[in-house]
Amino acid sequence: MMASKVMDTQCPFCSVQCKMQIMEKEEAGKTTYTVQPKANAASEGRLCIKGMNAYQHGLSEERVTEPLLNKDGVFTPVTWEEAYEFIAKKFRDIQGRFGHDVIGVYGGGSLTNETSYLLGKFARIGLQTKYIDYNGRFCMSAAAAASNAAFGMDRGLTNPLSDIRKTKCLILAGTNIAECQPTLMPYFMDAKENGAYIIVVDPRDTATAEMADLHLKVKPGTDVALASAMLKILLEEGYVDHSFVRERTTGFAEVKKHVAALDFDELVSKIGVSLEDLKEAAIRFGSAASGMILTARGVEQQTDGYLAVRNYINLLLVTGKIGKPGSGYGAVTGQANGQGGREHGQKADQLPGYRYIENDNDRAYMAGIWGVHPSEIPHKGVSAYEMMKKVHAQEIRALFLMGSNPILSNPNAGFVEEGIRKLDLLVAVDMFLSETAQLAHVILPAASFLENEGTLTNLEGRVLLREAARPVPGMVKQDWEILCDIAGRMGKGSYFPYGSAEEIFAELRRASRGGMADYYGITYDRLRKEEGIYWPCPTLEHPGEKRLFTAAFAHSDGKAKIAIVNHHYPKERVDEQYPLILTTGRVLEHYLTGVQTRKSVVLASRKMESFVEIHPKTAQRWKIKDDTLVKVNSRRGQIVVRSKLTDSIREDTVFVPMHWGGLQNVNKLTCEELDPTCKMPGFKICAVSIEPLLT
Repeated sequence: MMASKVMDTQCPFCSVQCKMQIMEKEEAGKTTYTVQPKANAASEGRLCIKGMNAYQHGLSEERVTEPLLNKDGVFTPVTWEEAYEFIAKKFRDIQGRFGHDVIGVYGGGSLTNETSYLLGKFARIGLQTKYIDYNGRFCMSAAAAASNAAFGMDRGLTNPLSDIRKTKCLILAGTNIAECQPTLMPYFMDAKENGAYIIVVDPRDTATAEMADLHLKVKPGTDVALASAMLKILLEEGYVDHSFVRERTTGFAEVKKHVAALDFDELVSKIGVSLEDLKEAAIRFGSAASGMILTARGVEQQTDGYLAVRNYINLLLVTGKIGKPGSGYGAVTGQANGQGGREHGQKADQLPGYRYIENDNDRAYMAGIWGVHPSEIPHKGVSAYEMMKKVHAQEIRALFLMGSNPILSNPNAGFVEEGIRKLDLLVAVDMFLSETAQLAHVILPAASFLENEGTLTNLEGRVLLREAARPVPGMVKQDWEILCDIAGRMGKGSYFPYGSAEEIFAELRRASRGGMADYYGITYDRLRKEEGIYWPCPTLEHPGEKRLFTAAFAHSDGKAKIAIVNHHYPKERVDEQYPLILTTGRVLEHYLTGVQTRKSVVLASRKMESFVEIHPKTAQRWKIKDDTLVKVNSRRGQIVVRSKLTDSIREDTVFVPMHWGGLQNVNKLTCEELDPTCKMPGFKICAVSIEPLLT
């Protein structure tokens, strides 16, 4: 039987944004679904298990499909009008008593570009608050800050994915692509077949590490030192592209002097990797005709994540491996729109187009777009976790939450939950009753990826259009409709006159024009014809910039900055009471806090509960048996998970994934210390102890 309905869409999960087609069939009173990938430039017609089953959460009977008001502890269906009036009245009352900045807006890295743009405008113009940030702070902030400082521009990959096949040496630092972006793996396997030498830096033997020619099993928290050791070897062995350094960079002489004074023995003792392996890695990279370095959360989610990425970028710059085929840097974006989400105004310090809220020229430009005086645009607020601290201190008394689950995604989660319970008003726009939404005063039903039209920007800076594949269920509204409606109730409706996502994108194009992330030349019509377009794209005739920095970097002098990187070690240290290092991450079957993937029957059944990876020798020392319930304790809290004994992890380290809540919420353990530059929490370094649940 032919499919009764065909839905063309793209996966809502990781940053690859694979395209797919979902076929719905009705037969004998039963509805069945089949999924097949669609050809596209990024994943080349591949889908992973998450994409194959993504439709299940979109069609779940657990979806919130009508506004819910918490009345005496019971979520009660209400009309949109009643929900809006309740929210607007509470917002006006709270701001009347405490000022405009008493409301916080907290977004997500899976929102479309249009929603991301509108959420920033909603906070700053609709609510007139400076407090807005988003969960992408926990994804890309270290790499973004490092790229901006080194290159003058932050785009996930400086070159297209196709360059991976052309490179002769790859360093994958803190990235487990095989489980996090599995549809990209053929690029790396093809690179190997083409003669590339692959180096993986990770404290665990992951599926990605299995394909490596060399695995540097680094001690968590020492990535800066590892990159310093490699840099010292490159300089001492003469692997410097002097013409590139002289013509296209600054800072080399100072860095050379700094690195010369570093002690190899001290570096090696901290890193936990042999000097022989470090030399092999450095010389392989330095001698290769081309090279790429990709970093991800393993390097970035540390309190020195910014420094670590800067140091890896130093390796590229001194060897001249950027701005040409097969050479470049890439931060492997995690979330669906982690790239676009930070370009258009969700971050505390940014305005659309990657403009800066504290820059007078940028403020004046955006004031012209929005039809306000520059003085009416609030100044910068604080980062995501710092917002949670202000919630706890009741400096923020109302929180508008869209597409995020901060009780699971923030560090020191018990503290965060305590704060959220204090709020005078929590409004959650979500598809499901997430762990955070369960504490809301109002829940507004959000559209799923199947129903939500808009653009998203993948990890290589390619803007893609995702069309709506089906009507919204029940009383569900689009994100942009909800924002416009509430702004109208707050007396700001004239600033939010949109009738479609495309109209919002038209304003975003103008808002980004001339900015670092220039989308002006991109239109829905072009995206339909061309599939995807790289930014920057300043004119309608421009093809989009696939490879950055071929002739100049984005700093005013056209040069990249090689920087001295001083070693920083986290305040969180192991001791007699907490002798092990906990690091966190993902598994293939789940995504972020699991709100969506745990609603998929197939994905949930493949990985039903969390676990802790422990080396067998470590387990023996602490009397832990395989496949038993274990208590993991830190200075902030305790969780209970199932043990998984494996020699794929260092003896001084344990690993717990991040996708579960309640007793399994690993962020009840993690440390609240932030990177001083980018405000990234140190998710990857946490001192813990382990013990059997039952003795």
